Amino acid sequence: MPYLYVELKYDVYLRHNFYNMVQSKTELFDKELAEMAVLFKALAHPARLRILQFLAETQTCITGDISDELPLGRTTVNQHLKELKDAGLIQGHIDGAKTKYCLEPEKLKEVKALLTGFLEEIETVGEFVCRT
Repeated sequence: MPYLYVELKYDVYLRHNFYNMVQSKTELFDKELAEMAVLFKALAHPARLRILQFLAETQTCITGDISDELPLGRTTVNQHLKELKDAGLIQGHIDGAKTKYCLEPEKLKEVKALLTGFLEEIETVGEFVCRT
């Protein structure tokens, strides 16, 4: 039994250290870049982009099943909705047995400003030559 305890303790130690190593990688970068990366990652899937488009097209909150609008299963769509909600791009309010989803306009304006600013910052002026 002592061997099992050591094995479990070692496993927890490894997971803890792995988690800290992974987390610390983003801390090596500027806070603003890390925040932008989180938002841009939420936009980095066609299903999430389509969900945002659909919510924008409807111009209202949706209580129905959004998965009817996508070629994906309900569970997969719910995972994408969670990613968008965690990034603050949409709101999700529980309304009885269903969840009502809406765009978060202020956050979308923030993402637009961040992306525009970032692209302007890295834009090359004149002719760009890649030297090898």
